[in-house]
Amino acid sequence: MNSIFLSASVPIVGRGEYYKTANPFLIQCAVREFAIAVIRHHKIVWGGHPSITPMIWSICEDLNVDYSENVILYQSRHFKDRYPEENQRFNNVIFTDDVEGNRDASLLRMRREMLSRKDLDAAVFIGGMEGVEDEYRLFREYHPNAKVLPVPAPGGAALLLAEELGCCDDAGMRDIDFASLFHKAGYCIELNEAKNRNRNSP
Repeated sequence: MNSIFLSASVPIVGRGEYYKTANPFLIQCAVREFAIAVIRHHKIVWGGHPSITPMIWSICEDLNVDYSENVILYQSRHFKDRYPEENQRFNNVIFTDDVEGNRDASLLRMRREMLSRKDLDAAVFIGGMEGVEDEYRLFREYHPNAKVLPVPAPGGAALLLAEELGCCDDAGMRDIDFASLFHKAGYCIELNEAKNRNRNSP
């Protein structure tokens, strides 16, 4: 089973101006539709974030998916006093060491360990702040030819990334049909398998 990296968070006031374009409800909808599209056929890898980890756990519960098999959560020990409660329900959390109480260095260590995984085939970016931008750059460093998909409509750093990459027209920037977006991007394995079968049919 290959893996897809998810970089997502809900922007907060006081951390740049990402919050000005962010729609928390659309961020939640996009994360949910992404998980529904891929979680039965791909592993989802992400760095523990208090606004995203509870979403992923809830989605796994709703879909009756074994999250010990289908998700991989990375968490830096720097934040050990602030882990979301849902962390305890994931049996496959990968903890990375704190770097002498240095938040930025600890995050960088976690992200390098996480994004250097050989099984990552693609990355999806939703909402977020500077961390989304940092993770995009690191993902590209380790996986220069992998597919990346910033989802612009929920705003935040992913919107800026979509604008920078020029990957959407004006209509695409506003598109909130997230299920169709992930299907078109080829993240739904059922559709890919059907296309392959049709190509190979006599």
